[in-house]
Amino acid sequence: MARRLGVAVLAAAVTVAIAGVVYMRDLEGSIRALRGSADHRLDLYAGSLEREIEKYARFPYVVGLHPDVVARLRGPADAALARRVDRYLETLNRRIGTAVVYVLDRTGRVVAASNWNEPDSFVGLDLSYRPYYRNTAIDRVERFYGIGTSGNRPGYYLATAVHENGVVVGTSVVKIDLEQLEQSWSAAESPAILTDEHGVISLSSVEAWKYGTLQPLDPAASRDIAEARQYHDRALAPIGMTVVKTLDATARIVDLPGQSGSGQSGSGPAGAGGRVFAISGLFLAQARMLTEAPWRLTVFSDLREAVDLARTRAVLAGLGVLLLGGASAALVQRQRHMRELVAARSALQRAHAELERKVADRTSELTAANARLVQEVEERRRAERALRDAQTAMVQAGKLAAICQFATGIVHELNRPLAAIAALSGNAVRFLERGDVETASGNLERIRPLVERMGRLTGELKGFARKSSGEAGAVRVRKSFDNALFLLHHRVVHGRVAVSEEIDAALVVRCDPNRLDQVLVNLIGNALDAMDGRDDGRLELVAAAGPAGFARLEIRDNGPGFSDEWLQHAFEPFYTTKAPGTGLGLGLAISAGIVRDFGGELGAARRAAGGAVFSLTIPLATERAS
Repeated sequence: MARRLGVAVLAAAVTVAIAGVVYMRDLEGSIRALRGSADHRLDLYAGSLEREIEKYARFPYVVGLHPDVVARLRGPADAALARRVDRYLETLNRRIGTAVVYVLDRTGRVVAASNWNEPDSFVGLDLSYRPYYRNTAIDRVERFYGIGTSGNRPGYYLATAVHENGVVVGTSVVKIDLEQLEQSWSAAESPAILTDEHGVISLSSVEAWKYGTLQPLDPAASRDIAEARQYHDRALAPIGMTVVKTLDATARIVDLPGQSGSGQSGSGPAGAGGRVFAISGLFLAQARMLTEAPWRLTVFSDLREAVDLARTRAVLAGLGVLLLGGASAALVQRQRHMRELVAARSALQRAHAELERKVADRTSELTAANARLVQEVEERRRAERALRDAQTAMVQAGKLAAICQFATGIVHELNRPLAAIAALSGNAVRFLERGDVETASGNLERIRPLVERMGRLTGELKGFARKSSGEAGAVRVRKSFDNALFLLHHRVVHGRVAVSEEIDAALVVRCDPNRLDQVLVNLIGNALDAMDGRDDGRLELVAAAGPAGFARLEIRDNGPGFSDEWLQHAFEPFYTTKAPGTGLGLGLAISAGIVRDFGGELGAARRAAGGAVFSLTIPLATERAS
């Protein structure tokens, strides 16, 4: 029994020793093979990264060679020169495919940038804290990786000094985006990272590691990073990597934290076309320093397969020593392997079911959101129609209010010709009774122009009161002024106001003629109100074509002018300085709305010689007026 036990112990010891030797030799061979594969990947990654950077390394010099850039840095502020430099940088940035191109003056402030017209423009930023500014030199490209403090976007910066005859006048900077290169790493089965001189991970195929550190930062490194604002507000915490064994200066076996990664970050369990890989357990970390920057590129090769393979071969070697034990061990290994496959298949099925459930939930949410959006669009359309109807009603009410204001004058205008018609027709009857046909005919002939004037007045009044169709067309400005003066003729004569006109007879604008008449009646009426009681009232009407396809119409008076308070609230509804009962304060608000509908603008200002002026800008018509 004891001998059998001793043989069993010896056999077990021999089996363990042989299995151990086989395991170590096989694992070392697998590691050598992995190192060769990792070296090849390092060559590819380093080559692509350096080519991507070197492709843009000369462009900082190109920026500094442009004479406008040198003039912008050397001379005082010139708006036209600054805009030319901005547009030049914008064109250069678009053609070479960089993220941003900008120029700093000698104080470190950005004076021109390719993103000058964007919300997060660099123009005006003080970047004197950046190392590429502090370390800039002539005929040398300074390199720096960091996160932008304006747009919060990471990038690689290439900078050089801009000089004139050897005197540094500023710094030109080209920022390139390495995100596409980083995404290409994500498609590989092995994680890869790029660390800077402080050990901070700046590029990573595993999103959770980005801006982490391989080990805690020392105080000096933390101070340098903070002064340069290199990583903005990132925490820069260690990712939890533990060094198990150092093979040489470039290779180590490490234990990575228990997380899972995918080919592209933020793409769910399976990524967006990337491969799923585990990033926990033992890995071979193969590193290489880049030539042009103090960066270290590291590729992690999973040792799980190598360890499993070494273990399997060690077991097989032990099985050669212990045939029966080996057979049993092989059976146990097979059973364990089957259980792992079943567990993996079950986990995959659960993940698939969970993904389908999430897709169904998201589809339902999107359908409901789309229905709500359609309902909101319909409600907005109804609100716009209601607003348009209310605006039309307000315009019509403004017309009726204007008619009421000059109703007395219109009645007076009608009474005089009516009285003359009554007298002339009575005289004509008496002359006919006497047989004086010639005199009677003369009286009747004098009645005809009076009737025509009354007809024109009532026609203009009907046209002014008619509800406008709101459709714009070609309108002759001369005719609109004549219509307004005709309706206000009694007030002009009664107020003894001198009217002067400088109106281009061929001027044609695009608007609604009925609404333009209303605006002119309202503005001329306000001018007549302002000159009420003056013996030397002067009304000046001016209309001519202006720049940029607009016509400019002005109504000037020599009244008391406008107060500061009136100019501040003039176009607000229900604001008026007239006595109670003489106005609602809607005329100018309605007029301003009408002019805006034309695509123009209504303004008011004081005249330098005294009085006030209303100015209208209305688009010129391209077609001819009917």
